[in-house]
Amino acid sequence: MSKLAVILGDQLSHNLNIFDHLDKDQDEILMMEVMDEASYVKHHKKKLAFIFSCMRHFAEELQSKGYKLSYIKLQSLESKTSFTETLKGFLTKSKSKYSQIISVEASEYRVLEMQQSWQEDLGCELEILEDNRFICSKAEFKEWAESKKSLLMENFYREMRKKTDTLIDIKGKPVGGKWNYDHDNRETLNNKSKISIPERMEIAPDEITKEVINMVQEAFPDNFGDIEPFTWAVDANSALKIFKNFLEDFLPNFGKYQDAMIEGEAFLYHSLISHYINIGLLNPRELIKLAESEYMAGRAAINAVEGFIRQILGWREFVRGIYWLFMPEYLDMNALEAHNALPDFYWEPELTEMNCIKQVVTQTKENAYSHHIQRLMITGNLALLMGIDPKQVHDWYLSVYADAYEWVELPNTLGMALYADSGKLATKPYAASGAYINKMSNYCKNCKYKVTEKTGETACPFNYLYWDFIDRNKETLSSNMRLRFAYKNLENFSEEKILDIHDSTKNFLEKVYSSSLSGKH
Repeated sequence: MSKLAVILGDQLSHNLNIFDHLDKDQDEILMMEVMDEASYVKHHKKKLAFIFSCMRHFAEELQSKGYKLSYIKLQSLESKTSFTETLKGFLTKSKSKYSQIISVEASEYRVLEMQQSWQEDLGCELEILEDNRFICSKAEFKEWAESKKSLLMENFYREMRKKTDTLIDIKGKPVGGKWNYDHDNRETLNNKSKISIPERMEIAPDEITKEVINMVQEAFPDNFGDIEPFTWAVDANSALKIFKNFLEDFLPNFGKYQDAMIEGEAFLYHSLISHYINIGLLNPRELIKLAESEYMAGRAAINAVEGFIRQILGWREFVRGIYWLFMPEYLDMNALEAHNALPDFYWEPELTEMNCIKQVVTQTKENAYSHHIQRLMITGNLALLMGIDPKQVHDWYLSVYADAYEWVELPNTLGMALYADSGKLATKPYAASGAYINKMSNYCKNCKYKVTEKTGETACPFNYLYWDFIDRNKETLSSNMRLRFAYKNLENFSEEKILDIHDSTKNFLEKVYSSSLSGKH
């Protein structure tokens, strides 16, 4: 009897270990598009088009390699609401009798729970394989975490460097003498006329992608985001070409400008590959080695290469470990008791006069992308300061970004941006006033609000929101050593100044919620 291999929509890797368990002559593969996965949040249209197109291209590649494959499209009669119901219908109608269902573990907790129920629900033997695309297994991360008083990404990252022999010299020391070159990667870029940003490689949509775009427009007309222009790779070969274009044209300047933000420039020198890695088109191990070779060949500086590798080998692996270590309780954490609603300007940027928010949300609407500092220090920082409910913020990030799957998005949102997990991920809340935004961007120059003003109607809202956040959370946060200077400064504020801060915050929130919360979202 044959096996039935179920491959999920973010497992589109030809290196997936499931293929080691299959016999092309007798085993079969099933891939499914189902409405539950397409609609459990209102995904960006471009994200949906990307996922469906990648899935369909991957299915064609497998068939061209000689695999027996059934593919169930979203709008077909065979596609039910969930993976389980669709799989049940497939098994009922199939002429084949399968000895076993085999699948690679889902990357999200709720889907893995569903996957684990298949044996009982479907009455068929089930084998769930570990996902071999990650460098650190769940068990390895748990073992590492159990031996630590606090979970610091930097310590974990160094262990991963040693494990993979990445940027390590012949003496076993870090190349260049330092483990981390983040201090060299904070250059500002307030005048883009001083730099030259190369043109991005773009991939014209083929007939499969065009079909998918039309399907998404028809099935999800009210979802957030622009679906066109669509110029992304949708198969592994094209994605690798895009990455090699990044290495050649963008990596040399990536490091020093990776935290910079500039009006009208959504991408700067960033790689734009996280959605390719997370769906399976690009292999993280291969990317790390290719980036390392750019330093060894003298084509890119150590700060650029180390900064890029740290995001994949350090941060990506670390947040996945945090996710599986603390789920499912992690999803409900709200340590700072934030309960305000997400304003509509997170969906409709024209509703705000804050230029930084308008720039980032507009870029997000157009591209299903913004880079890590825009996410953390603009949209995330504002949500933190305003006390927005973590679940609403989580749903927004999960909806609007093409690289967002819960395993990677949730720790970044609840842990890094909102400090809702009491510091399990980050050592402090990443709260900042307008001064930081003014330093790292040119957004403030074209803003109605004045970054130099601290309170009042024309003051930058980040200024008074920051101190309101510090003051209202002092019982929870004042013992945090990384905030000791902020609380020392707060002690010197006059009562009148604190009242001005609270009044400005109150007026701002009243204006936001009276004008933007239309209930549409």
